[in-house]
Amino acid sequence: MGHGGEPRRVQAYDGELGAAVARAQEGDEAAFAVAYRLVQPGLLGYLRGLVGDDAEDVASDAWLEIARDLGRFRGDGAGFRGWTATIARHRALDHLRRQRVRPRAATLEQDVLELPGPQSTHEQALESISTEYALELVRGLPRDQAEAVLLRVVVGLDGPAAARVLGKRPGAVRTAAYRGLKRLARQLGAESVTDEASRTLGESK
Repeated sequence: MGHGGEPRRVQAYDGELGAAVARAQEGDEAAFAVAYRLVQPGLLGYLRGLVGDDAEDVASDAWLEIARDLGRFRGDGAGFRGWTATIARHRALDHLRRQRVRPRAATLEQDVLELPGPQSTHEQALESISTEYALELVRGLPRDQAEAVLLRVVVGLDGPAAARVLGKRPGAVRTAAYRGLKRLARQLGAESVTDEASRTLGESK
């Protein structure tokens, strides 16, 4: 996190990722390692936002399932990121149930979608803070807003993909992401959301 261009950079890797996944499905272990290298940083950041210090253990469980079920995956690089995020989310929720621990705020299961424009106040605010501090702030958001921001900013999913991961409607996801980013910006002492950001969100499908 802490880098507003991260979703664009992640998406730039999708061609390489899709090719690696296709080779991995044919049994190429080196290609699977490439896919892991491209996906793991964002996935781990997402899980840190959900389960904190247990993120690496949950990620390991998720990758075991990903490797086991790889042959059943159908899609491109972007689809693979969404698929792995869905698996990781299920493992995180299982972990929280086992530990009888609830996320800090009330409901991390609603949405995420188009972030505001690249010059928006809240994206600039996120750029100014460290990854560790950013994740701490995100975990303090209401659960729907937190997961929406994590999927969009950390994992780099687009709006429809994030909505599929969460099993929610895109409009609800869009609203949660918008509110979460606005709240983070306010916590960081930033100004209110710009008109441009609001217009961008309103135009997102």
